[in-house]
Amino acid sequence: MSTKTENTKVSAPIEDRQQLIDYFAGGEKPKERWRIGTEHEKFVFAKSDFHAPSYTEQGGIRDLLDGLTAYGWKPVLEGDNVIALSGPDGTVSLEPAGQLELSGAPLENLHETCNETGRHLEQVKQVGERLGINYLGLGMWPDKTRAELPIMPKGRYEIMLRHMPRVGNLGLDMMLRTCTIQVNLDYASEADMAQKFRVGLALQPLATALFANSPFTEGKPNGFLSFRSNIWSDTDPARTGMLPFVFEDGFGYERYAEYALDVPMYFVYRDGKYIDAAGQSFRDFLKGELPAYPGHKPTIDDWADHLSTAFPEVRLKTFLEMRGADGGRWGRICALPALWVGLLYDQGALDAAWDLVKGWSMEERETLRSSVPRLALDAPLPGGGKLRDIAGEVLDIAAAGLNARARFNASGDNESGFLDPLREVVRTGKVPAQVLLDRFNGDWGGDIRRVYEEARF
Repeated sequence: MSTKTENTKVSAPIEDRQQLIDYFAGGEKPKERWRIGTEHEKFVFAKSDFHAPSYTEQGGIRDLLDGLTAYGWKPVLEGDNVIALSGPDGTVSLEPAGQLELSGAPLENLHETCNETGRHLEQVKQVGERLGINYLGLGMWPDKTRAELPIMPKGRYEIMLRHMPRVGNLGLDMMLRTCTIQVNLDYASEADMAQKFRVGLALQPLATALFANSPFTEGKPNGFLSFRSNIWSDTDPARTGMLPFVFEDGFGYERYAEYALDVPMYFVYRDGKYIDAAGQSFRDFLKGELPAYPGHKPTIDDWADHLSTAFPEVRLKTFLEMRGADGGRWGRICALPALWVGLLYDQGALDAAWDLVKGWSMEERETLRSSVPRLALDAPLPGGGKLRDIAGEVLDIAAAGLNARARFNASGDNESGFLDPLREVVRTGKVPAQVLLDRFNGDWGGDIRRVYEEARF
């Protein structure tokens, strides 16, 4: 989730609704300037007893952030608390229960992305060695109850934690007990954005299946392969889902702006503090009639903040966010951007991917989305068969896109090798969650603590 800084400069109020639409157009970039921004979260645990460290305890989250400053990271404050770090590799930030996130810098190729990930993981592991902590690459805490988890000192999260139980049953689980990998990608024009958005939404269930990695809740199998994905189905229907309007004729920036205006607000950020506006309307804010902040109109910064509080499977800001994958370890952190860069950054691959999914009805897309959390690659495919039947073909399209990009490392390798972990899933027919379940029911003897060795970084 977004991290605010203590910059108190407030931009000018929005005077025209067209500014909301122009905000998206401002993200357009020619192909030579397209970049890759990868975000990945991980759970932090104490080696001694596997508990999730609090912010203030000795060897806890604050000490972890302080330790990372030795590598050149600069503290970002909220009040007196360090709640994030900034540096050349992007931003290190905290999710609500202390999940540690790297929001990587915008990079030119996947070799750089994987190097960035490797640097970050090496740094946090070195600090962790001194503090007695380690990190877990899964989509959901495998054994923790909500009550066992700490809360980080961030004003935005206080508001969301209060609001979530009003609108869904699993929103607190989303905040406290899940981790994800995401990739942020550019677009050249409104039409390019629309095609990428449609392909991204239609194939997001495949990404969810290939990365499914959250089969345990409170120490036992939960009946799902991606429980993290299932959580989004009961978090807040006003700000989640598959966005049927994206597939309608004429979809573009204006239609997405209208959708975002209908998403209820969480907050307004002023003078370093969060004003609780949960459930109120950005449309009222535009008129200067927001109950939580009467007489004031929003700025473009407020619009950017508001866009970050919508949680569909693909999200539009001044770039597109692919949001369907569970958290995982290093190879999967590299594989997710490889999948989407391969599919979306080469026009031939993008067209081939669209040809594969364009005939699906919205009902079929929704059925696929709702089936994947439990069934993963065995979810029913539109037109018959199972999702696994097209997984290899989609990876072939992505590989062709990466081959066409022809971005090489010093050894002469292109980017297609980063798809190998996904090729292995297709080859074996088992997603990560199924591998973990086999071990839980086999040599682990039902001992969930074994996952801390199996899934650690």
